Amino acid sequence: MQADCANCFGLCCVALPFARSADFAVNKPAGQPCSNLQQDFRCGIHAQLRDKGYPGCTVFDCFGAGQKVSQITFDGTDWRQAPKTARSMFQVFPFMRQLHELLWYVTEALGLVPARPVHEELRKARAHIDGLTRGSAESITQLDMNALRGEVNTLLLRASELTRAQVPGRKKNHRGADLIGAKLSGADLRGASLRGALLVAADLSEADLRDADLIGADLRDADLSGADLTGALFLTQAQLNAAKGDAATVLPPALTRPAHW
Repeated sequence: MQADCANCFGLCCVALPFARSADFAVNKPAGQPCSNLQQDFRCGIHAQLRDKGYPGCTVFDCFGAGQKVSQITFDGTDWRQAPKTARSMFQVFPFMRQLHELLWYVTEALGLVPARPVHEELRKARAHIDGLTRGSAESITQLDMNALRGEVNTLLLRASELTRAQVPGRKKNHRGADLIGAKLSGADLRGASLRGALLVAADLSEADLRDADLIGADLRDADLSGADLTGALFLTQAQLNAAKGDAATVLPPALTRPAHW
């Protein structure tokens, strides 16, 4: 469930569209290779993405979907070798990414000891999703992803509630809240629900985010300097990469400190 670009055919650089903005220097439609993609499927400006106007690329994470599509779904045959497969390969990639993202969350939930009451259902969900990822391109693109995400989210929410219930005191509920630019420096958000919250450019410096549920929270340009994210639930590397932080930011052990911090 971690990206292995060496075994991928540059799918995120081709299959996905992007618009000229603060995140991308140019417009690119879905299915068109980025001008920086080389013949070996490596990025020609990978070490300079932020400087060249492509910070959006630095925060993207396929959760291992790229190599799954490249090496399993299409058996290691790339879209340049077999141009007739290109359209199907590019169409299946976004679906596969969603499946792998769900696998990431379910796997994390299975590691939460207080969530044991739902572990059996989570294991069944993980096995089901894993099976789906090994289907044909046609079967994957026909999936009702909204329905699947809804089913899995019910389990993830229960796992979150059981885990956060172990945190003493009253927990704040900011689920889906608009907290863009909010001044939350030093805030006590331990065990809080920040599911899907808009925290773009929010000041979370020195905030206590221990055991907070951050699934789907938008942390673009949020200031996490000195914040404590110990045990933060469902926090991804992509979310951290989109935020700002420093050497004092305390991270969960499974995640790494972004180089631009």
